[in-house]
Amino acid sequence: MSGFINRWIQLEYLLNVLLVFVPVSIALEYALHAAPIWIFVSSALAIIPLAGLMGKATEHLADRVGAGIGGLLNATFGNAAELIIAIIALRAGHHDLVKASITGSIIGNILLVFGLSALVGGLRHSTQKYNRTAASMSTTLLFLSAVALIVPALFHAVVDDPDSARRELSTEIAVVLMFTYGLSLLFSLKTHKHLYLGEPGDDAALAPGLHWSVRRSIMVLLAATALIAWMSEFLVGAVDAAAQTLGMTPLFVGVILVAVIGNAAEHSTAVLMSMKNKMDLAVNIAAGSSIQIALFVAPLLVFLSYAVGPHPMDLLFTDFEVVSISLSVLIMAMISQDGESNWMEGVQLLSVYFILAIAFYYLPA
Repeated sequence: MSGFINRWIQLEYLLNVLLVFVPVSIALEYALHAAPIWIFVSSALAIIPLAGLMGKATEHLADRVGAGIGGLLNATFGNAAELIIAIIALRAGHHDLVKASITGSIIGNILLVFGLSALVGGLRHSTQKYNRTAASMSTTLLFLSAVALIVPALFHAVVDDPDSARRELSTEIAVVLMFTYGLSLLFSLKTHKHLYLGEPGDDAALAPGLHWSVRRSIMVLLAATALIAWMSEFLVGAVDAAAQTLGMTPLFVGVILVAVIGNAAEHSTAVLMSMKNKMDLAVNIAAGSSIQIALFVAPLLVFLSYAVGPHPMDLLFTDFEVVSISLSVLIMAMISQDGESNWMEGVQLLSVYFILAIAFYYLPA
């Protein structure tokens, strides 16, 4: 127990140290009018601990509600940072960046978050078990998200569709995805919630004195959300110039950098849960976050684009993005079908993620 508390305190300390980049970013933007590359790096580093604080506050709120609702809360507030970044990018007309961040979040949660969780948890526990039926339902929903991305790409390939038809198709698909996501919540939280309760793990409860009150947790969530929105303004405003300076394409920045920054909460929380042998919760966070991005956040951004963007956004992703998501879902289904994980499966997931990341880096703009 003491070993886990020490690791928990060390991680919290590292996140708190990074909070210094919040005032640094403000100074670089308003006082020093620094080069975009420095504003981009500083604001990105500022968002990471803020997203971590959101995940930490959510963990305290979810401590008594079980793996199902706990995973939903962690996925929801973990995705809040990325949703804020996407809305601000949407308002600025960076639709390709928004869609790239959606791709990056889906493959990042499936491969990077779940992969790290399986690796770190597997190094401490030789085999970790989770509910096979719940994992199967999650991978099926992920297949649905892949279909929702493949269909617009296929439609565009076989039909000489104008922009208006493409957007109308995307909007109607978004309605189906949103409706399906609502029914999936009914399934996981009401009719079949027993599949998502999970099993008690090691160090199941936080040590006395480490609990936050509901009031404190909510205040941290609100403050972190406001600051993330502010830092996201800086990040999006500097992204084009920073990408050019770093020699990266906007696609790579969206798929890898923005997604990793926005998913910082899921990374820390899911890994900590796997270390405590709460693999049900880790899987619910990783898979649930990808599902929420694909079935809720992406459709929501399509709807919001009519109100906040210069023009509506469609769901037409690049061929490479569609293939990457499909491959990620496929390997997730293969690994999760037996209801248990080990450190080598984590290595396999991480290997696929880094292979895709390398390919996205060399993919021409």
